[in-house]
Amino acid sequence: MRVGSTGLWGRTLSNLSFPPTRAVGHGAAWYRRDCHVHSVHSDGELTPEELAVRGRAAGLDFLATTEHNSAAESGAWGHLAADDFLIILGEEVTTKTGHWLALGIKPGEVIDWNHQVRDGLIDQCLDQVHQVGGLCVAAHPHAPYPSGDFMFPFRGFDVVEVWNGLWTSDRPWNADNEAALAEWGRNLAADIHTGSWRPAMGNSDTHLEGQIGIPHTVVFAEELNTEAILAAIRAGRSWIAESADVDVTLTANADGHVAGVGEQLTTYGGQVEVQAAVRGVPAGTVSFHTDRGKVHRASLPGDGAGVVQWNTTAKESMFVRIEVRHPNRDVAALTNPIILV
Repeated sequence: MRVGSTGLWGRTLSNLSFPPTRAVGHGAAWYRRDCHVHSVHSDGELTPEELAVRGRAAGLDFLATTEHNSAAESGAWGHLAADDFLIILGEEVTTKTGHWLALGIKPGEVIDWNHQVRDGLIDQCLDQVHQVGGLCVAAHPHAPYPSGDFMFPFRGFDVVEVWNGLWTSDRPWNADNEAALAEWGRNLAADIHTGSWRPAMGNSDTHLEGQIGIPHTVVFAEELNTEAILAAIRAGRSWIAESADVDVTLTANADGHVAGVGEQLTTYGGQVEVQAAVRGVPAGTVSFHTDRGKVHRASLPGDGAGVVQWNTTAKESMFVRIEVRHPNRDVAALTNPIILV
């Protein structure tokens, strides 16, 4: 379904204020973002104004509005964008056999949600998003409610939301997220081998007060604009944090050649030094994961700031990624992989 010159409920698009696709004056940098939030215009309790204020307070540089099955009120966000705060238009497509996010769709555009696995319409809907340069995200694959379990194949989707904050209550991590992370991790080696791997994403799925930014994804983009952000997410140039208090840097170095998260490092068969620098996880642990599973684990000091190193080769490890966990085993941060060749 597409909305033309008039929006849903008869509101004309010319009367709505849609956010610009670029935040002026912000170049290549790491940006914090939450791409799954709901306002009073679907089933959230906060207004767009309240979400923008709380998003800024949570340390976010941008967010995506993803109302359920509707873009009718996207125009309510236009006046909230600023030179240092980007807003991306999106939709949570709430189907009968799983939910997914359409990010970067056009003003007033609505993706049809009246489909399910058995009718074979998913590819057509994904194509609609891709044709406008948008991103398709498999949302909360193991959500604990009817239609929340994701039954579609991941083929055709760009990203998997392995960490969703809606049902985590007073903790930022739960068993449903653990299952989603494990599923994504198990498939990663085969997907990288075939050149079709899907990056991991984390979002708050905000509906209530106190949820925004818990968790969120930190993205390295060439500019703070919609096109650059979506390209960076699609490429996996990102990692997930439970809050802005957590900071992670992961690099791999082979004879002076350095790569970061989401990048590929040519090693020429030599040794690779992988280094993880972490802040904000007191007495936590850092674990390194490759196509052989968990291969190394180290503890962080009591103040939560530390650097952990581990050596490997491309022959031993197709890729490397890390998970940072609290002493109670809840995840505090995780990265997408660095690919070694």
